[in-house]
Amino acid sequence: MFSRLIFGLLLVVVHSVAGEETNASHSPSRNKSHLHTHDGGFTPDFYLSVTYENHTVACQHRMSALVNGTSPGPTLRLPAGKTSWVRVCNDMEEFNTTMHWHGLTQRTAPFSDGSTVSQWPIAPHRCFDYEIHPEVEDAGTYFYHSHIGFQAISSAGPLIIDDFGPPPFEYDEERIVFLQDYYNKTDETMEKGLVATPFVWTGETNAVLLNGVGVAIGEKAGQGNCQLPVIEVEPGKTYRMRFVGATAISMVSFGIEGHSRLDVIEADGHYTKPHTTDHMMVSSGQRFDALLYTKTEEELGNQTDYIIQFETKDRPAVYTGFGILRYPSNGPKITSAPAVSPLTLTNATYNFLEYALEPLVPNNFPHSSEVTRRVHVNNVQLQQSTTIWQLDGLNWTEAAPANSPPYLVDIYKNGPSAMPNYTAAMENGGWDPHTLTWPAKLGEVIEIILENTGSLVANNGGVDYHPFHLHGANFYDCGSGNGTYDPVENEKKLANYSPVQRDTTNLYRYRSKGTAGGEEGWRCWRLRVQDAGCWMLHCHVLQHMIMGMQSVWVMGEWDQIARIPYSGAQGYLDFGGTAYGGQDISPVAYHHWDD
Repeated sequence: MFSRLIFGLLLVVVHSVAGEETNASHSPSRNKSHLHTHDGGFTPDFYLSVTYENHTVACQHRMSALVNGTSPGPTLRLPAGKTSWVRVCNDMEEFNTTMHWHGLTQRTAPFSDGSTVSQWPIAPHRCFDYEIHPEVEDAGTYFYHSHIGFQAISSAGPLIIDDFGPPPFEYDEERIVFLQDYYNKTDETMEKGLVATPFVWTGETNAVLLNGVGVAIGEKAGQGNCQLPVIEVEPGKTYRMRFVGATAISMVSFGIEGHSRLDVIEADGHYTKPHTTDHMMVSSGQRFDALLYTKTEEELGNQTDYIIQFETKDRPAVYTGFGILRYPSNGPKITSAPAVSPLTLTNATYNFLEYALEPLVPNNFPHSSEVTRRVHVNNVQLQQSTTIWQLDGLNWTEAAPANSPPYLVDIYKNGPSAMPNYTAAMENGGWDPHTLTWPAKLGEVIEIILENTGSLVANNGGVDYHPFHLHGANFYDCGSGNGTYDPVENEKKLANYSPVQRDTTNLYRYRSKGTAGGEEGWRCWRLRVQDAGCWMLHCHVLQHMIMGMQSVWVMGEWDQIARIPYSGAQGYLDFGGTAYGGQDISPVAYHHWDD
């Protein structure tokens, strides 16, 4: 393994030089302005069409936002160290859309992050060309999804950044395990209910889907066209299982009958030292890669179908679903769910891989002496005209007036006057009361403490879990715990432990009900502020996002953020501007990378 890793690192050095060469299919000629008209002479690497259709899923039917007519959408495989262009066309009649490249920092092309703070949405019958340039060290498992409303429940698909050179672990084949939620209500119905007075909750998931296949509550696999999901494998092989948490709300625990060894080798796009577990647990926004070792012909005997069991955790109702890990066979096959679950999946969710995963190679982890400030972000559910979430007293949604125009657009248009007041933010717990954003200076090392609290709604003290996700940068995940954060005690845990860089980790709950407003657990991140831009930090539960559990971080000074010449950025600054194409309209795009 060591020799493969050294070879891969040498290829990184070689590619850093080779990457300077041009690619004629993207850039017919050098253009000092970096502006290019994407007309008939330009061919995007990938084309995604978002439509709104009646979709057969989970043995039922639902109107859904689909990508190229399917959910999940097609798997995109992008090369590391090279620019790829993805054209996203909104072929829906009524709804705007975007596409976010979840886990990729997009530090080199901020208008291509796909969030509503970095770009105007794509209007119906318009297209937008996203520039994606993953670095060599970004090789790993990601996914793409819409960042508008509830669309991500179905408008999503796998995104793989291929290794430049051989990966550091040997395996024969790979399988994607793409997990989604299914609701038998439309996006629009759920979105309206979550902001309505009185408040209307979406209810719990009706099914968990594995690679787009599942069985809704009330349906039965083996009847008609209702089928269990199947993952096919061959005996005596090692598989790289790419787990993607594309759920709306569900934390999913996943195990395979008769296959109790999974060696985790990657988390959120970062290789780790191998760590063995007997099951996988994936929350919304998270990704893990693990090696699965299939049975030999001799070990199989006459059994070639093994039950896959997956169930939701830390919600009021538990959904248990089943699938099949299938070896080649001409014999009978399992087509229906077992009467009794073959596995017992632990409910101690808060212990999963905590203080366990370490980076495969050193990652410049900042020690406590380097931390320049600590920000506490307490998360509170409360009742106003409807039920909302606040982050340290701030409720923020994509419809916030302060985000119109989007923050990044506003900074390009208005310069320093659009920037948050850093001093005012420091006096207000971290966020500026005028722009409603959280400013940070390049070079800072910030310790962010996410804090869970008991619900204030009717003083019921209910506690939820929250998978928090950061755009624009990866943080070092420094662990979690019950009660109140104690920096001294946590530093003892970090003394002989090197955290992995992540983009989505859980603020757990340790009990279902506590004291209203009381502290009910914490999660610690450390962040090196290195990449200027307007980036979101939010809970990745779609319901909680719509209820305001989101924040915007403005990193860097205005001239560090607005580093594209105004002439190059101008087409991005208006809704439906020249950067947005359509039928008989060729978009004009700024190329950060003319490779």
